[in-house]
Amino acid sequence: MRLTLFLSITVMSIFLICSGCSNSVSSAEDANTSWVFVANEGNYGSSNGSISMIDDFGNVTTVENVGDVVQSVEVYNNKLIVIVNNSHKINIYDISEEGISLPGIEIPTDNSSPREMVVLNDKIYFTNWNSQDVKVLNLFTYAIESSIEIDGLPEDIITDGTSLWVSVPSLELFDANDGTKVVKIDIDSEQIVETIEVGRGPQSLLFYESEIFVSRTYYDENWNPQHGASKIGSTGIINNNYGSGAPCGGSIMSHANTVFRSQNWIPTNEEGIVPLDNNLDFITLEKIGDFQAPLMIYHMENINEKIYFTLTDYININLLKVLDSINNEIATYDVGINPGDLAYWSKIE
Repeated sequence: MRLTLFLSITVMSIFLICSGCSNSVSSAEDANTSWVFVANEGNYGSSNGSISMIDDFGNVTTVENVGDVVQSVEVYNNKLIVIVNNSHKINIYDISEEGISLPGIEIPTDNSSPREMVVLNDKIYFTNWNSQDVKVLNLFTYAIESSIEIDGLPEDIITDGTSLWVSVPSLELFDANDGTKVVKIDIDSEQIVETIEVGRGPQSLLFYESEIFVSRTYYDENWNPQHGASKIGSTGIINNNYGSGAPCGGSIMSHANTVFRSQNWIPTNEEGIVPLDNNLDFITLEKIGDFQAPLMIYHMENINEKIYFTLTDYININLLKVLDSINNEIATYDVGINPGDLAYWSKIE
């Protein structure tokens, strides 16, 4: 595959130096040792997707105009990998304490509509809607070396170390999330070895204590969002449908030895996350977050045992909020348009 590589014309890498909004003050003697990266999708068709970066001291810098729909980000060693969905490309940047190297490397995906990724053994495995497959990108050669065909539009992808797990929420575009399957792929053979029925609209996946948890969102005949969860375990499949609510997929994560799913409380229209019991029922008394409309949870992640929420009203408000386990708000950051996926980097001593 032809590669388009944007390389620096100087011997030294050009690094993005942090400036801009700050939630705290750092002294000249302090050295930054970590970054939280935020994938800001931007507006579809506008190429204004961006990457916000937050350092140890709460300083926020945003790299603008990364492309059309910045879908997902992943940190692998000292590289930031960015999938840009509607620009059909993957950007790769080197990371240091000072920031990310610009302009980085750009790899086209041949109009594949890339979505989500997992990185393992120096390879990026990423899902694609237009080509309906999982492609495999070699991080040494920057070549897409193979693809695995999927019957439907694959979305999330995770690994348990020996297998890939891929959610297939839709059979074709605009099908109201009528897909019902999660597929298991052997990494060595790159073959589908199992197809599991989990109920309509499987979206986000989580591997936790040898089980696969699935957050599901689908739509009724009037395009009202419905939501549920499923679990693939050694004793079989558990499905739980919750009814109306939770648009935009619904995130799922582990925190404090528990699995949490995002939830919308109707009719109060509050949003937060709720732990699930063994039957995937909500333990509502232990919910974290009570964000009020018009804010909606777009994504959440556990970073260093703190809960990071990306929130938007899809118009003017775009925030990253950080909460602890007892619902205390630790920090709030203004980020780019329609913030979604998150990734974390820390300096390796």
